[in-house]
Amino acid sequence: MSPLRYDVIYELACERKGGPAAVDGLLPQPLSRSNIAALPSDRFLAEFTRKVFQSGFVWRVVNQKWDNFEESFWGFDVQRLLMMPDDMLERKAKDPGIIRNLNKVTTVRHNAMMIADAERRENKGFGQFVADWPTDDIVALWQYLKKHGSRLGGNTGPYALRTLGVDTFLLTQDVEGFLRNRGVIEGGIASKKSLLAAQHFFNELQQQSGRSLSALSRIVSFSYGQNYVGIEQ
Repeated sequence: MSPLRYDVIYELACERKGGPAAVDGLLPQPLSRSNIAALPSDRFLAEFTRKVFQSGFVWRVVNQKWDNFEESFWGFDVQRLLMMPDDMLERKAKDPGIIRNLNKVTTVRHNAMMIADAERRENKGFGQFVADWPTDDIVALWQYLKKHGSRLGGNTGPYALRTLGVDTFLLTQDVEGFLRNRGVIEGGIASKKSLLAAQHFFNELQQQSGRSLSALSRIVSFSYGQNYVGIEQ
């Protein structure tokens, strides 16, 4: 079964979600490149950390404790966190004010190192580094985060980027189901072949529609799976 054109996918989404106004009202609005570039490095580190802790855990609990995370990790000041010794990491991992998980706590310093290394190598802020990344190869940024960061593979890195306002599609369960049903991807969802095929598919939709990748992946998700009227995913 071949992939559908954008107008057909959009029509399916509208039928399932209650019309164009309903669909358009649920679409995410990514930030401009200039606004992404202006985001301080600590906000990237904070969101990477939040998504790492939310992975496999109750998101609500993480959010309820988030002020404690901000305080415990000094507002996610990258340079200060780079100097944090192992014994301090271990103490923080025992703090009941956050979530006591040493493996996840250690990602804070590791991902601070990733951000600092990118800024040093590229001679620019991490926000500018991300803003300069071409959206028609956004999966390469996912792979960069997975390779150089800690626990940012799978959907963790992409979800963090989306939350920060970076324009990216997401391989949610419904999006993956659509892509498999239409023969866009086969095999492992995280394989290089699948990621490139998904990127090509969304690039084609973007050329047809002029919409952001963020909006397009939401539209695709609405057109497939359990997304019906009154259900937002």
